[in-house]
Amino acid sequence: MNRKEIAKVLDECGTLLELKGENPFRANAYHNASRAIQRLEGDLDDLLEQKKLGSVKGIGKTMVEKVEELVETGSLKFLEKLRGEVPSGLVEMLRINGFGPKRIHQAYKELGVDSVEKLKLAASDGRLAGMKGFGKKTAEKVLEGIAFLDESGRRVLYPVARELAERVMEALAGHPAIKRMTLCGSLRRGRATIKDIDLLVASDDSEPIMKQFVELPDVRQIVGHGSTKSSVVLDNGMACDLRVVADKHFPFAMHYFTGSKEHNVAMRARAQDYGLKLNEYELAGEKKNIACKEEEDIFAALDLDPIPPELREDTGEIAAAADKSLPKLLESGDLTGIFHCHTTASDGGATLEEMAAGAKAAGFGYLGLADHSQTAAYANGLSPERVREQQKKIDAFNAKSDGFRLFKGIESDILADGSLDYDEKTLESFDYVVASIHQPMNMSETEMTERICRAIRHPRCTMIGHLTGRLLLHRDGYPLDVETILREAAKHNTMIEINAHPWRLDLDWVNCKRAKALGVKVAINPDAHSVEGIDDTKYGVLTARRGWLEAGDVFNTLPVDEIAKRLRAGKDG
Repeated sequence: MNRKEIAKVLDECGTLLELKGENPFRANAYHNASRAIQRLEGDLDDLLEQKKLGSVKGIGKTMVEKVEELVETGSLKFLEKLRGEVPSGLVEMLRINGFGPKRIHQAYKELGVDSVEKLKLAASDGRLAGMKGFGKKTAEKVLEGIAFLDESGRRVLYPVARELAERVMEALAGHPAIKRMTLCGSLRRGRATIKDIDLLVASDDSEPIMKQFVELPDVRQIVGHGSTKSSVVLDNGMACDLRVVADKHFPFAMHYFTGSKEHNVAMRARAQDYGLKLNEYELAGEKKNIACKEEEDIFAALDLDPIPPELREDTGEIAAAADKSLPKLLESGDLTGIFHCHTTASDGGATLEEMAAGAKAAGFGYLGLADHSQTAAYANGLSPERVREQQKKIDAFNAKSDGFRLFKGIESDILADGSLDYDEKTLESFDYVVASIHQPMNMSETEMTERICRAIRHPRCTMIGHLTGRLLLHRDGYPLDVETILREAAKHNTMIEINAHPWRLDLDWVNCKRAKALGVKVAINPDAHSVEGIDDTKYGVLTARRGWLEAGDVFNTLPVDEIAKRLRAGKDG
């Protein structure tokens, strides 16, 4: 197990202990150890070998033993025991926004609520509202959260599904009967949330492959087991389908099962215009069958440039492929640095120096810090005095740096009236300002839109952070007229962020495409609260690709000197 996986296990132990109603100090010990593992300095294996892990703050003797067990065996007996003791319905309730482990345990203990269905009934008939510390408003929020869950279905975030899919593919990869294998479906297209996993294999001997697939350790239930298609349910509840086709059919099946449905319909219509039929097995006419060794050959046969999977949503990609005007999509390697990252100065888990080292190790030439502003007291927001202290540290770092640069930034709350947090003198001390809404969120669409537009008009507002405020699979964004906001951003030369955190991906790809059309520059930022969080940048790149963005549409593809020059010039630069 790697460090990230170990931290995840320890955090799950803490959460399950909370759901059981165990001593809060015991649960917090696991959460603290999880955070400590995430921000470890040095190599974990070295610390274990040298018996120094126990000297790390937040990791006591018991936690050292748990980490050793995970490293040596890849599993933790204590976690398996906890999973057996906590009803699965309690874990599912954690997906309800604002309904945490302590409240779940209270509802379970006092009302016997052990499933989302029972919780919905208790919230509807008044029993939940009657509990100490709850009330009518809490019950209403719970019902809203359950309704959101019902609407979003059993979807999971892209990184969760991707990790699972890669684990399954890795387990199958060594099978001698497999000639080719690929991801398909919404995972290959890079959607933000995923309902199921689609895998495709080329082989002349499917039976042994299917047998290995249905017997994988991650499989909880076998739904179907055939020679050409098998379906299973994985441990996290996701459905996973495996299809096996002959190698000559592989390119056609790959295109068909990647989708989207709308893209496939449009492609079939294109084929018909050529007197051909296109399906998962062939591209053929009455008198000819066009052999395609690769997926690109299908597009070439229809006089189309190859269409990247991310664009296959029937939003103009076929016409663009026909007239050779498809965009040269952004690549991760195009990014020269990142903005909007947090440190221990506010609510981050790593120091300024650790975040800089992480960004440098990721291949970036600069990092823009943006801790929370003073109004965000819940996130240890910086007072003007603490801002000045941090800026002195940044100056000292840059004075000693060998070329890597830190930019002075802040994530300024957009206050209820649309003004930015801090006085003008403090705002002027930053290289850049990310303006974001955190609270209040219960304003009307007109009020919220004008609130953000006023922030956009402020001369010190460099970019708007996580525009809609959505949390995928947890809550919808607040009501906004995004078109009006994008037009205002274009007018005032204000950037809009693609917040790359997997819970946000905000702007979404649809609004990315609209921002591009209006000439609004985008910045791709991880909103990282740890060194590991810097890696989330890749999900922002994926969103940008789905939104047809090229390197020239993204601010942080510029060289560091040009970045510095434009930030100095402000909105007039």
